[in-house]
Amino acid sequence: MLDDVVEHLACPVCRGSLELGERVLRCAQGHGFDVARQGYVSLLTGSRVPGTADSAAMVAARDAFLAAGHYAPLAEAVAGACRTGAKVVADAGAGTGHYLARALDGLPGATGVALDVSKHAIRRAARAHPRLGAVVADVWRPLPLGDDTIDVLLNVFAPRNGAEFARVLKGDGELVVVTPTSRHLSPLVERLGLLSVDDSKERRVAESLNEHFVETGRNTLAFEMALRHDAVEAVVEMGPSAWHTDTAVMRRRIEKLPEMCLVEASFRMSIFKHRP
Repeated sequence: MLDDVVEHLACPVCRGSLELGERVLRCAQGHGFDVARQGYVSLLTGSRVPGTADSAAMVAARDAFLAAGHYAPLAEAVAGACRTGAKVVADAGAGTGHYLARALDGLPGATGVALDVSKHAIRRAARAHPRLGAVVADVWRPLPLGDDTIDVLLNVFAPRNGAEFARVLKGDGELVVVTPTSRHLSPLVERLGLLSVDDSKERRVAESLNEHFVETGRNTLAFEMALRHDAVEAVVEMGPSAWHTDTAVMRRRIEKLPEMCLVEASFRMSIFKHRP
């Protein structure tokens, strides 16, 4: 709920602290932001077009796929990476709040801030956990969070803003970054013509963070998923390939697959700390 996290939020206009009133967040300078009836608030400002936001269809597909437990080992790993004693966890690019909610399950008393540019995703995140506040925000802009307010910052399959991540993380805070490896969704990538993860992904992740962070831990998580056609369609529709494929064409390709497909899930998870 927003009242659990409002003390950690900052006005996107003047950077002042915010207070929660009757269905509105307001700062001392009078800048106000309406709280939607679903319980989230948009702290996007200005006329500049935000980064690419997941559509309603993409969010629905992701919600269904994750709810079925296909990525449960990853959710457990992310939760396990959150340091004991963390009181405030934020997720930059939180989507439906799935990973943040699992992290909060393992941190009794902690609160969470879900940040995503997609209002469709944030609507779902707002009800993902009772100790979670959901905010529409663009990772490429200054985050609507106060300085040194976050103990753990999650970044799962999302863009990375190194300077802003460093600003909002406490001095002893940790950044948990998850990215897919080149093996992810094999053999679907080849059989369905999906976008693949290029070999320079790891280098680009490092370049985006090296100025402000040092990597203190890394591991690769891989497991096999048994997916029926509806789950295959969901995993395609929830990812970046959804922007580049025709739904009808993709369904015809999926129909040619075995009724039950064995698919590899493969992720790299890195832990970062502030660079001394």
